[in-house]
Amino acid sequence: MHLPAKRQAGILIPAFSPRREGDFGIGDTLALREWIDWAARYGVGFIQLLPLNENGADESPYSAISSVALDPIYLTLTTAEIPWLPEKNISKARERVGAALHAERVDYPAVRSAKRSLLELAWSSFEEAAPALIEEFEQFKKKEAAWLDDYCLFRLLMEQHGEFLTWDKWPESCNTPTKARDFLAKQRKIDDSSINYRLGFFAFVQWLCFRQWRAVRAHADSVGVKLMGDVPIGISWHSCDVFFNREEFHLDWCGGSPPEGMSQSDPFFQQWGQNWGIPLYRWDHMETKGFSWWKTRIARLTEIFEMFRLDHILGFYRIYAFPWRPERNSEFLGLSHEQAAEINGGRLPHWFLRPDDTTENKAANLADGDIRLRAILNAADGAEVIAEDLGWVPDYVRPHLADLGIAGFRIPHWDCNEYGHPTPGNSFPENSFATFSTHDHDPVNGIWRGCLNVIAQHNYNPNEHSEWQAEGANGTLRILSEFANIPIPANAPWPPYTEGIRLRLIKALFSSNSRHAVLMITELFGLDVRINHPGTTGGQNWRFRMPWTLKQIESDPLLQDTCRKLAATISITRRAP
Repeated sequence: MHLPAKRQAGILIPAFSPRREGDFGIGDTLALREWIDWAARYGVGFIQLLPLNENGADESPYSAISSVALDPIYLTLTTAEIPWLPEKNISKARERVGAALHAERVDYPAVRSAKRSLLELAWSSFEEAAPALIEEFEQFKKKEAAWLDDYCLFRLLMEQHGEFLTWDKWPESCNTPTKARDFLAKQRKIDDSSINYRLGFFAFVQWLCFRQWRAVRAHADSVGVKLMGDVPIGISWHSCDVFFNREEFHLDWCGGSPPEGMSQSDPFFQQWGQNWGIPLYRWDHMETKGFSWWKTRIARLTEIFEMFRLDHILGFYRIYAFPWRPERNSEFLGLSHEQAAEINGGRLPHWFLRPDDTTENKAANLADGDIRLRAILNAADGAEVIAEDLGWVPDYVRPHLADLGIAGFRIPHWDCNEYGHPTPGNSFPENSFATFSTHDHDPVNGIWRGCLNVIAQHNYNPNEHSEWQAEGANGTLRILSEFANIPIPANAPWPPYTEGIRLRLIKALFSSNSRHAVLMITELFGLDVRINHPGTTGGQNWRFRMPWTLKQIESDPLLQDTCRKLAATISITRRAP
């Protein structure tokens, strides 16, 4: 695999987060182009995004209804992109979004409704488009037919049977791939033009998506900025992939993570772990087919991204499995293992295929991971691969990733020696990905301020539980301070999170030996916002929007100064592209 010659600095910004004048209340491809230009100006080598595949009902980027289809919510809907669409219709559609245009968080229902109406209008008048565009669309359908035809049929069935009704609840006449195709044939006999029109609409939307994102990739290439994508460990149970390729999945087992006891506030997580609801892969079956499903998935991804993150890479070796879907979680809360087994046919959550409890099992899990990850690397065809190797990592994983040339994560305040001191940044492996936080955690500024708050609460109302929490908060602040060479106060309170501390932390991260060093956009501007709270649904998850447009950032002296200091730090630490 090709290795870059230089260390790089990156910024993580979800595609839904940027603002621009004229948007629909969510980030879009044009807003991302603006951030790509910003990155080129300030020496940022790559922009890290979350998954872009079409989301399911919970709007999580990690619960896609297709491993290939892109989410149309990120489309830029302007006359420049859709020239046959009148400006007055675009303006009316934006008016429908209402207050959500300028809201602090993304209002997904309002945005989806407005964009969907505009896309329907664009499709209804597509015959007015330039002949070259019509021909381009026809060629897209032919080239992508292997996945696109099934996707369009799946979306048609979703439309006919309820967007939020999973395929196992569909009528018996269309609840299997064979029946679905027979159902389609019968529908065509009744009203062929209407069916073709709806199938054409879903294909048309995907054409627009791929057209715009391929243009974003070309623009990023032209200014020397890389785009980094993300491959979730699973795919939604309610997805066209699972519906049409059931032989590739264990439908009666869901992937997740093991319990973490009292470190988690959620009682189900404490007792049983996280049940993500993703069906497990039948890796043996996939292997006999040459991992063709994975090859298709990665090939489409690398059309847009020059580098990508493999989510929960530990799941390629073994994964914690639940023998029930998440909607049944409440049935098992508070039950003993014996009680749970009694109402679930004797089956309990466990490591799949096997735990890491013996030397033999570890060797078998390592061998499995090796076969699967080599298939991914082969499909990546030179794209850089980063492993999200966080959590309780088996001892064989990181040496194996190093052998494969896959960069693993390094989070300074988690990467400590046996004496509780942080690993110095200059000791990080060159082939690693250094960051203070991920989208599932508080930004480092939020961590610092949160620790100060915990300590203050303990001082105000000390008890056994608060003492334990305060001890952990003091330890985190000490580790971050040691890592960034921030003076540690002797018999004095910890300092507030200041500009000086922010700059020291960023410089320490960028000075590390890691090939990739990444800040979340919230860390760059000191925003105490969390993008996702694992184990929860709804609420604030996946809805963070930047408080400003880039134009506003560049016209504000303080915000502009933040960008200039970032560029200076990138230059000083020799991470300039």
